[in-house]
Amino acid sequence: MRVERRALQVVVAIACLVPLTIGGISIVRGPGWLGHAPSIPTDLDSQFRYVSGIFFALGLAFTTCVPGIERKGARFRLLGLLVVAGGLARALSWATIGAPSAGHRLGLVMELGVVPLLMLWQARIARGRR
Repeated sequence: MRVERRALQVVVAIACLVPLTIGGISIVRGPGWLGHAPSIPTDLDSQFRYVSGIFFALGLAFTTCVPGIERKGARFRLLGLLVVAGGLARALSWATIGAPSAGHRLGLVMELGVVPLLMLWQARIARGRR
């Protein structure tokens, strides 16, 4: 169980690099770094950077779960729920507006696939600790 716990910690730590990196770049550079036209409406830029700040903070919050991950179930589930809710919103966008770019489709896989699996894995590790 110790090896599996360590593996989960490593996987979660690596996964945290996504919101920390993408969120950080998006805060600093705004939506323009995604290759969109330079004339982005100010309200859209503001919203994009705001959501990017939340995404960055989500990465920070997940990093607090890495040490003692077997004891951080409630926090891990809450953070995972936030990610899944975002994924469901992204899926709604895809269904109503159309397919996003490959990077955003990868995000959807993380949000509705990888994170729920990590939540199940964390719950398994927590049960094994009891």
